[in-house]
Amino acid sequence: MCIRDRAMANPGKIAFCLGSDGSQQEGNDAEAARLAVAQNLNVKLIIDDNDVTIAGHPSKYLVGTTVAKTLVGHGLQILEGNGEDIDDLYARICQAVNTAGPIAIINHRPMCPGIVGLEGSTHGHDVISVKLAIEYLESHSQQAAADHLKGIVAPKNTYTFMGSSDKWDANRNVFGDAAVAILGRMSEAERVEKVKVIDSDLEGSCGLKKIHDAYPEVFVSSGIMERGNFSAAAGFGMEAGKQGIFGTFSAFLEMCISEITMARLNNSNVLSHFSHSGIDDMADNTCHFGLNNMFADNGLSDGYDTNLYFPADPNQMRACLETIFHNPGLRFVFSTRSKVPAILDTNGKEFFGGDYKFVSGKDEVIREGTQGYIVSFGEALYRSLDAVERLKQEGIDIGLINKPTLNSIDEEMMAKIGKSPMVLVVESFNRKTGLGSRFGSQLLERGYKPNYNHLGTHIEGCGGLWEQFPHQGIDPAGIMAAVKKLMG
Repeated sequence: MCIRDRAMANPGKIAFCLGSDGSQQEGNDAEAARLAVAQNLNVKLIIDDNDVTIAGHPSKYLVGTTVAKTLVGHGLQILEGNGEDIDDLYARICQAVNTAGPIAIINHRPMCPGIVGLEGSTHGHDVISVKLAIEYLESHSQQAAADHLKGIVAPKNTYTFMGSSDKWDANRNVFGDAAVAILGRMSEAERVEKVKVIDSDLEGSCGLKKIHDAYPEVFVSSGIMERGNFSAAAGFGMEAGKQGIFGTFSAFLEMCISEITMARLNNSNVLSHFSHSGIDDMADNTCHFGLNNMFADNGLSDGYDTNLYFPADPNQMRACLETIFHNPGLRFVFSTRSKVPAILDTNGKEFFGGDYKFVSGKDEVIREGTQGYIVSFGEALYRSLDAVERLKQEGIDIGLINKPTLNSIDEEMMAKIGKSPMVLVVESFNRKTGLGSRFGSQLLERGYKPNYNHLGTHIEGCGGLWEQFPHQGIDPAGIMAAVKKLMG
């Protein structure tokens, strides 16, 4: 974007673009570099080449690739040096500024230089832990700053959710545990023949590290190249009986739409795990929210089988994987960064525990109601359940439907809720593109006309953990208010 929007729009100015060896792995960087050379744009790239990304070291998982040689191949002039040698770095920047045309200033340096416990480590890619930060500050005579960190109390959500247990777990990790359990029932030869796992430098975040540790023979550590990695997984899964397993953040699903379409047209079998869906516990801004997951359902009605799943809790995630793992087609499984509690039935037992079996395409009645229904899924379900329980305490008998298969239509359930007085869809996806944007039309197509509305993420947000839900009006209080308004 720096090259396209700024350098081209301001030909009389010098545009600087900061990057790293990790960011240079993305295909759009290569396209931008070629364009800059072809148009002789006066852009200067400052690349931090530290051989560290989130899940590993590029020199080990992308053997033979170097940023400098890649950019030379695109036609850029390269100025390489030690990023910690300030005098040399300054001289190279001055040279770049005084030389017309695109130039890449590549700075070789370790990650987090001088910070004990982080230098050269993948952990330096994340925020610095409080423990290491305090040690560093104290060793550099910055006691006041260290004391300030010691005095910070981490915020906690003290709200108690009705209808859920006090046992919480991260579905993004449960995905990996469930996959490992299934792979463990296959022989090594069968695993190697039928399964290939392609990681996009996020194995620890998407649960794929569980597979990497247990069965490295089927695991491929790849870089920050979602488009190519998805295509690689799809290519492996083009033969019946084989499947590629792919994982990344939900925010990056939008980069893979074309590859998803091509995989569908080629009848590829891919099990994709898109973690960090929605807005919960993201501690990031809008660019990392996973809002447009429904874009994956972009095939024609008679296209190769495609299903989108968003399990509500760890029990359902395990049950979902057990059911769909060996199914053909494109299967998209969504989870959140946050942990979620186990959903309970009216007797206080785990709803998806015991002998529960997941059925693809079937909606589930979590609570019955006579005055209308909330339809929800994923991490919005336990919040909706809390709202339902509190509404019942107020004498408002609202039911709750879990829709774990997002792009299927359960005709029996549509008839049930369509004949009720009110339907409210609650989700953390984009209100413009999520389930709610199509669910009302699906009711009307079947002749059902309940009072209808849908809640979802609709305004930008920056930072926050659980606070994003009340910010978007999809916390229990917001849900209850929407129900009451819909009831008139």
